[in-house]
Amino acid sequence: MTEKKEKSGFSQYMGLTFLIGFGFFTMGLMDPLYDTYIPIFLRRYVDSNFLVGGIMTLDNVLQLCLIPLIAIWSDRTRTRIGRRMPFIIVMLPISAVLFSLFPRANSLLTLIILIFIFNMFKTSVRGPVVALMPDTIPADYRSEANGVINMMGGIGLIVGTMGLAPLMNRHQQIPFAAASFFIVTAVCILFIFVKEKVPEKTEDEPEQKVPFIASIKQVFAGQDKSAVRILISLFFWFMAYEGAKPFLGLYMVESLGVNESYAAFAQGIAGISSVIVAVATGYFAHKMGRRNYIRLCLIVLAVIMMLIFLSGFLSPRIGLSSMGGLILFLSLMFLYGAFWIGIVVNSFPMLWQMTSYDTVGVYTGLYYTFSQSAAILAPPVTGAIIDLAGYPGIFVFGALCMAAAWVVMGGVSSGEAKDNEQLKFTRA
Repeated sequence: MTEKKEKSGFSQYMGLTFLIGFGFFTMGLMDPLYDTYIPIFLRRYVDSNFLVGGIMTLDNVLQLCLIPLIAIWSDRTRTRIGRRMPFIIVMLPISAVLFSLFPRANSLLTLIILIFIFNMFKTSVRGPVVALMPDTIPADYRSEANGVINMMGGIGLIVGTMGLAPLMNRHQQIPFAAASFFIVTAVCILFIFVKEKVPEKTEDEPEQKVPFIASIKQVFAGQDKSAVRILISLFFWFMAYEGAKPFLGLYMVESLGVNESYAAFAQGIAGISSVIVAVATGYFAHKMGRRNYIRLCLIVLAVIMMLIFLSGFLSPRIGLSSMGGLILFLSLMFLYGAFWIGIVVNSFPMLWQMTSYDTVGVYTGLYYTFSQSAAILAPPVTGAIIDLAGYPGIFVFGALCMAAAWVVMGGVSSGEAKDNEQLKFTRA
């Protein structure tokens, strides 16, 4: 029986992974609508792109503080329905209700208060949602599994940007209300069908809870600095990603002349390509090595961002029509999504490869500490760049950050699928 399971490989976990992916579907559904339309809502009250970027970092400050704390809290939680599920079934439905209220905000103060409360709940649940996969899927198959669940997140992004966002033309409430309904439905699917797993332990082996400080010391004080290098690298690539993301909608509207109802199409196009290749990227990285595949994606993304810069800078000077400029931009965003997902799919498994059962949440928290630090810093920086040099400048900034991440990732020596697996699971 064991030999048969080994031969079946990841296929034995495919169905479970799709079900876990409904948690990522909710994030994929909310994030692009939030990132696209909250800046547009804010611009009704605020003129400066720098100030819009600053307000958009409020949620990132909460993520920096809350995601590590809640992820570690969930590491230590023990209930009849698991250690992650209690957070998911409470906080995601509340997030859905709050999300539906954004179009009803009728003042800057109301909008900021709603942003704060909504992100308190959505941020708190992200760590448990993300940690649910490594809790249930063996380390050897996490690149493939992360490809599947990110594909589910990409489907959520497509539904939000390509399906729901155009409904803004009919009524602003419709996309947000529909998204809330889908989120609650996804939570029900997760709760009914996904059963968490616990590690195999002998009867006389007590459960060990690794202290938080000791876990942090393992990462930063150990001889192998691979985890630290991955964290620094992801800070740089998220500086590029988070710096551009809040302004893509405004770039579409103000530079390319697109109607507001189609402002989310840039993220939607990137989401389509990410869904197409997400699962394949896990298999590719398994064959050629996660580090090598991530570095390949980083250098390609740097080139793509420079091409976007050149297209935005040169299009009006070479007489390219507005439609031609839009098609070129969306084509580059399609390529961007295909290579960005390769980084997202494989970076988390590299960190999880270095964990034990009791430190999955710690490493998940560190991932978000560094990524959200970038998310806090990047929007005001790129907002200032736009105010000083126009929209094309943010793509040069992004290309430089991708190149810096490529350099740092060159020193990573562990985190591959072939490394010894530290977690063994059995069904609860």
